[in-house]
Amino acid sequence: MTAQETAPYASSTPLKKIRTVHLAEIKKNGGHFSMLTAYDQYTAEIFDAAGIEMLLIGDSAANNVMGYETTLPITMDEMVVFAKAVAAGAKHSFLVCDLPFGSYEISPQQAVESSIRLMKETGIHAVKIECDERHAETVAAIAAAGIPVLAHIGFTPQSEHALGGYRVQGRGEEAAAAMIHTAKTLEEAGAFCVLMEMVPAEVARRVDEALTVPTIGIGAGNGTTGQVLVWQDMLGLRSGRMPKFVKQYAQLRPIIEQAAQAYKTDVASGAFPAPEHSFD
Repeated sequence: MTAQETAPYASSTPLKKIRTVHLAEIKKNGGHFSMLTAYDQYTAEIFDAAGIEMLLIGDSAANNVMGYETTLPITMDEMVVFAKAVAAGAKHSFLVCDLPFGSYEISPQQAVESSIRLMKETGIHAVKIECDERHAETVAAIAAAGIPVLAHIGFTPQSEHALGGYRVQGRGEEAAAAMIHTAKTLEEAGAFCVLMEMVPAEVARRVDEALTVPTIGIGAGNGTTGQVLVWQDMLGLRSGRMPKFVKQYAQLRPIIEQAAQAYKTDVASGAFPAPEHSFD
């Protein structure tokens, strides 16, 4: 039996392979879609079977898998490994991979070469780039190479030092108008979707209304076409203070910790492995 047939959370409706046209249809029909990060085969399989339309192999793997304080250190080689793992596990979701810091800023040619590498070596379907209107030529070059581009605006973690830290972007009418202009410029350059991070809800809604392509929000209210969360935040694996925009749908950390403690106790007492776990 397939994971879809056995999983209690799987829809009874057969899942289809999600493509950019399906995301555009959802926007056109006034609907919404979901996106989660994924960095390995098993979470990709689970989220895929649950019907999550988009999976993001984010450079957030730097913080959530590799233990770095920021996303800046992660490399292309490391992103390739994570993207390959996710592509091995997901069969229906649309897969987007971040271009990491240092892989696209030098020139549009560098960005195209990095994007081609990710597409050829991993099996993803699109790339994401943190950008503003100054990167319109870069977005256009990637799109011209036949690679779908998701443009990430608002708070862009790779630029946290230039932005003065983790701060909401687009507050005030002048800033809001500039964000709408940026989004429209990137749409015209060829972006198939625009992601907004840490943007006032009303501003994000206005951006979504101004575009014909779908939008995705994280900390941007419910006026966007899609929503994305980091899975370790959403499922309570990460400890500590959560960002305001995170809703936790489970608390996996204490469950895993309790299971590990029970395992340790069984090993120490000799209860594991029991006869049923041993060979004759």
